[in-house]
Amino acid sequence: MEYGILGALLLVACIYAIYNVLTSGASTGAKLLWTLLIVLVPLIGFIIWLIAGPKSSAAKI
Repeated sequence: MEYGILGALLLVACIYAIYNVLTSGASTGAKLLWTLLIVLVPLIGFIIWLIAGPKSSAAKI
């Protein structure tokens, strides 16, 4: 049961990350690479995206 809940949380987190990547101002190539990374290695890709992913324009100061 616990693994199902964790899997669902990971799925929601990955969908959130992919949505943010696709709506970011990054180039098409960068969007493709980030999306592939998140889809192919979900947990590691999500963590890397959190640390180094394309930031939204509102976050830039």
